[in-house]
Amino acid sequence: MAARNPVHSAVCVREAEETLTELRAALEKAGITLPSLRLDPAGLAREAPCPLVELGRCSVETAARLVAVLR
Repeated sequence: MAARNPVHSAVCVREAEETLTELRAALEKAGITLPSLRLDPAGLAREAPCPLVELGRCSVETAARLVAVLR
């Protein structure tokens, strides 16, 4: 069993939070809001957190706006 590295875990969580903030700001600049955008709590609950970004649910209109921005 690999030893837990709390420093690595803290860095991963901090990087995930920063990325989430940047993503939210970029989406906002494009006029898009994803109401459920967050870090997945299950990934944070692990002994050695491995955060995932939960994009969540959105309306069809919002999904279409995402498609337009990504094209």
